[in-house]
Amino acid sequence: MNRRHLIMAAGVALAAWSAPGFTPTALAQNAEKPKLTLGVGGKQLLYYLPLTIAEKKGFFKEQGLEVEINDFGGGAKSLQALVGGSVDVVTGAYEHTIRMQAKGQDVRAVVELGRFPAITIAVRKELAGKVKSAADFKGLKIGVTAPGSSTALTAQYAMVKAGLKATDAPIIGIGAGASAVAAIKQGQVDIISHLDPVTSKLEADGDIVTLIDTRTEAGTRALFGGSNPAAVLYLKGEFAEKNPVTTQKLVNAFVKALKWLETAKPEDVADLVPPEYLLGDKPLYLRAVKNSQESYSRTGISPPEGQQSVYDALKLLDPELATSNVDLKKTFIDTFAKKAASGS
Repeated sequence: MNRRHLIMAAGVALAAWSAPGFTPTALAQNAEKPKLTLGVGGKQLLYYLPLTIAEKKGFFKEQGLEVEINDFGGGAKSLQALVGGSVDVVTGAYEHTIRMQAKGQDVRAVVELGRFPAITIAVRKELAGKVKSAADFKGLKIGVTAPGSSTALTAQYAMVKAGLKATDAPIIGIGAGASAVAAIKQGQVDIISHLDPVTSKLEADGDIVTLIDTRTEAGTRALFGGSNPAAVLYLKGEFAEKNPVTTQKLVNAFVKALKWLETAKPEDVADLVPPEYLLGDKPLYLRAVKNSQESYSRTGISPPEGQQSVYDALKLLDPELATSNVDLKKTFIDTFAKKAASGS
C-alpha cells in the first residue's frame, strides 16, 4: 500500500471513530457491502436529482459500489421499506429521521441533498379567484405524492399556520410524474403540493396558480421562518456502525453529485437524465431545473437551525410529537459529509 492509500485509509478510519454514537470498526479500503439496495419515493422528481446524477455519472461505481435503486410511490413507502429491511438505505425527507428517533428507532441522515424543500403549493386555475392562501383550503382536495410524505406535511403545515386544522382538507396521493399532472388537468384534486418538474409543467401549461414556493431561500423562510433541510440519505444507525466504509463511499458519491450540480447547466442535466423525466417537454424541464437549482445542498451538511425548523413544524402538526424530546444530534451524522467534502 502506497502513501496515498494509507492516507485515504486513515481518513475513512477517522470518520468512523469520530461519528457520534458509533464504536470503532475494523476498516479496509473495500466496502463491507459493495452491493446494496436504495429506496426512493419518486426518483424522477428534481427533489431527488442528486441521486440520478450519482447513478448516471457513475459516481457509485467509482466508489466500488453496485447500488440497486427501488423506486416507491412516495417517501413514506421508502421509509417503510427501510424499517422492514427490504432496502439498506433511503434517499428521503429529513423529517423521517426525527419521527423514527421519537419512536425509539435509530434512523439517521448522513448527507443532506436538499437545503430547501423545493415544494410548491398551488391551486387549480379555475379556483384561483376564491383560493388566495392556505387559509382557504378547507374542504378542498389536496394532491400530494403520497400521504405521509413531505409534500403532504408541507401542505398541512401551511394550513395550520394559516389557522386551519391539518385535517380540514383531504390529502390524496397522486404519484410523482405524469399521474400528478393528470390529477390537476382532470380536476381530480383542487390543490397540489408537489415538486419539479411536475410543478413547472403545470405552471407552463397555465393549469395552476402558485401560492407557496419553497424552491428558493426566500420562499422557504416565508413559510418556515428559516432554512429547512429536505432530501437526505438516511439509514439505520446499525448499518453505519457495521458498514462505515460503505457509508463513507455512498456519501462520497452524493457529495460529488452535489458539486457537479452546483456548476452544471440545465442542458447538462437534461442530457443526463432518462428521457421520460422530461415529461415530453425538454424546454419545460430546463426551466424546472433552473427553478430548482437553488434548493440543492452546497455542503452536504444540514445546519442545526434547519433541523430545529423541521422539528418545530412536526411538533405543531403531529400530536404524537408535540411533547417529544428528540436529540437532533442523533438524527444527522455529519462526519461522513465533512470527510467527503474535504476530499480525504
